[in-house]
Amino acid sequence: MSPILAQLSMDFEANSFVQSITLYLFFAGIVGMGAGAVYLFLERSSVPPQYRSAVTVSGLICSIACFHYYKMTTQYMTGESFPTALRYIDWLFTTPLLLIKFPMLLRLGSKGKSLFRNLVLLDIGMVVTAFIAETSPVGGGSWWGFFVVACIFELGIVGLLYGSMSEAINCQPVPIASAIRLMRLFILVGWAVYPIGFLMALAGAGEYREIVYNIADVINKVGFGLVALHGIQSLVQAEARTQHPELDVDVPAPVTTVVG
Repeated sequence: MSPILAQLSMDFEANSFVQSITLYLFFAGIVGMGAGAVYLFLERSSVPPQYRSAVTVSGLICSIACFHYYKMTTQYMTGESFPTALRYIDWLFTTPLLLIKFPMLLRLGSKGKSLFRNLVLLDIGMVVTAFIAETSPVGGGSWWGFFVVACIFELGIVGLLYGSMSEAINCQPVPIASAIRLMRLFILVGWAVYPIGFLMALAGAGEYREIVYNIADVINKVGFGLVALHGIQSLVQAEARTQHPELDVDVPAPVTTVVG
């Protein structure tokens, strides 16, 4: 048995049930993020060159999260303190990368720069103010104040994705448009888990919310990347059917690699 698995087994016996489940989910996060990163990087060569950057970003998101989950697992196993700072460092890197995939898939060119800038600025503001709230006394003025500001930043992100971006989505091929709409739901619904979990601390259920956070992180990062990849691959298959209407099976479209 590996040292990590041996430690996990001992911790399951020594700690409370909730702590043990949290620890196992940290370990599951390492595996899930790592597997997602490997799969996405392997699939990168199967998509057209203009979409490879988006798949690369998906792999980077999972890779960064895998590293941070390893560090969080190590710190949580010591029992000294909960790795709150590491979680927010992870979000500070991965959530902007999640958001920039929207302008990358929309391929707006120079028009996408303002969308990219606004999404990233709102996201950084959200993560920073949420961290300040997280490290403030629970229920105090700073706790509530920065929490509300973080929620406003999150609503700003949702407003951009469901407002000004809608027209650009409608101009995309159906598979890409469908993927982007589903990705928006990850932000609308998946990210709503975090402020709800934040409020669980007010009820003294901080340990339980970490279970929710760990599950949500894997779904929101790996699932987000898989949805984008599926949309791109569906586009490739649709174009192949157009080029080969006589065939009833999926025909992979040729992928041209630019050398230079």
